[in-house]
Amino acid sequence: MEISDICMQKSASLMNFPSFMARRYLFSKKSHNLINIISAISMLGLGIGTAALIIVLSVFNGFEGVIKSLYRSINPDLLITAREGKTFHYQEFPVDKLKKFHEISYLVPVVEEDALFKYGDKQYIGKIKGYGHDFMKVSKLDSLMQTGSFVLESGNINYAVVGAGVAWSLGLNPGDRSDPLGIFVPRRGASSMLSFQNAFNETDVPVAGVFSVQQDFDQKYVLIPLRLARQLMNYKDEVTSVEVYVKNHNPSEELKQKVEQIVGKNFSVKNRFQQNETLYKIMKSEKMAVFLILVFILILASFNMIGSISLLIVEKVKDIAVLKSMGADKKSVRQIFLRQGILISLISAIFGLMTGFVVLWLQQRYGFVKLGDGTGDYIINAYPVKMELLDFIYVFFTVQIIGFLASWYPVRILLKDFKGYKLQ
Repeated sequence: MEISDICMQKSASLMNFPSFMARRYLFSKKSHNLINIISAISMLGLGIGTAALIIVLSVFNGFEGVIKSLYRSINPDLLITAREGKTFHYQEFPVDKLKKFHEISYLVPVVEEDALFKYGDKQYIGKIKGYGHDFMKVSKLDSLMQTGSFVLESGNINYAVVGAGVAWSLGLNPGDRSDPLGIFVPRRGASSMLSFQNAFNETDVPVAGVFSVQQDFDQKYVLIPLRLARQLMNYKDEVTSVEVYVKNHNPSEELKQKVEQIVGKNFSVKNRFQQNETLYKIMKSEKMAVFLILVFILILASFNMIGSISLLIVEKVKDIAVLKSMGADKKSVRQIFLRQGILISLISAIFGLMTGFVVLWLQQRYGFVKLGDGTGDYIINAYPVKMELLDFIYVFFTVQIIGFLASWYPVRILLKDFKGYKLQ
């Protein structure tokens, strides 16, 4: 064997020596049982904290997915509105050019306006939203109906689909077709606002059903056919917006930019995030806030590891002196205890992530943890969870960083005066 090979083997053994000693110190029985107990508590605490962190993040992902799916039922993939003015002419809109994109499946013209609703002796102020007939092909509101059915038009007959908040305020009974919903819309260019008949256009429309999506939407909107909305507004081909639906329901930024180029600078194009920008920012902020709170709890749990390593260093004073006499330098001794702390955090992270994965998988498959008592009128019956690989990666490295810092502090402080460790 050549001298170079011997030197390489010796160098490799010296590099593995701190790891070998760290494993021996971690798993071997200490002279003081208290160190074993504190080490076990530190690993258990970090493991449980890791599991809690990944479980909470996955539950947030689940609720975020549920909310996005609900808003997907009422918000288009892309929303096009005029930058100036309230309406624009649909006949002058570049519909044919947009339909040439293979990603786009439907373009739905929409008219939205404030309205007064009257049912029996009750009145309510909200908004009407008139949709083109293609909306029935892309909307998922039929799965969110509380009562009745999702029908806006059938032949020459117009129907209204009412939000749950509006229906509750008016005391609507969708099954009673003999008592239609009265809709009053301010008349454009009315000569006298003192006369109720001259100030409003009105119509009566039967209610086909009641939907429930989200509180703000439910308390505001009544959905009607586009033709009825135009009739109430005295419009010919005017619309207030055009909703764009793509085939995969996830429009790319490239598609958005192409649509912006075609419609021109006079129109604003918003994706689903931009349509609900405040909501999504709040959801992200809440998730980050909970993440930081749980990280702080992990930091508190790491104090047990600081105590465990500190006690171990004190116990191994004689071993350190022996290692020094055998030629070990300060760096090697520090690496032994530092790697022990890293090993503790590694085992804790793996244990916590595996535990969290099992709990999340069971919840995802069987839904053991219910919302409320499990018998309420909820859109979902159990807490939703969605596991994401990035969350597992973030949590793993977060625990490793905390473990490294918790190990580095006692090693740095207690082994500061390495020369002071002498044989007893």
